[in-house]
Amino acid sequence: MKDIKIESTLTVYEDYNELPKPVASLMDQAINTRLKAYAPYSEFLVGAAILLDNGEIITGNNQENASYPSGLCAERTAIYYAGAKYPDANIVMMALTAGSQNQPTNSPIPPCGACRQAISEYEVKQNDSIQIYFMGTSGKVVKSNSLANLLPLGFDRSFL
Repeated sequence: MKDIKIESTLTVYEDYNELPKPVASLMDQAINTRLKAYAPYSEFLVGAAILLDNGEIITGNNQENASYPSGLCAERTAIYYAGAKYPDANIVMMALTAGSQNQPTNSPIPPCGACRQAISEYEVKQNDSIQIYFMGTSGKVVKSNSLANLLPLGFDRSFL
């Protein structure tokens, strides 16, 4: 028997103003689309903006439904649209922002498990990492150079 140590390295920016200009611009689009989310049940709004290697930017927000499992997260809304509209383009970077309409959300909020799996699928598909920046509605911003930092020991097509 042996132990395996798994480590992740993340970069933390103290706030939005520290972000490089291209990242801040992408985060602005995520913030704008977050404000248009349809979340009447949870009142928790999420926005995503994706930069593709062809220069296109795709946005998405969470869309809730009274039958909760029928809704869709912002990250998957954006990533699936990017895959449908630009199937040959690679995802370079994602900017994510999330927060409650009822209280301040100052902590960075990473993608949920289902969204991590979807992002992982695209990293495997394109054989290249996706930079992911995530934040609450204010406060610190976290950067991961790859989804693998957020989902070690991921499940992919090699297991099928």
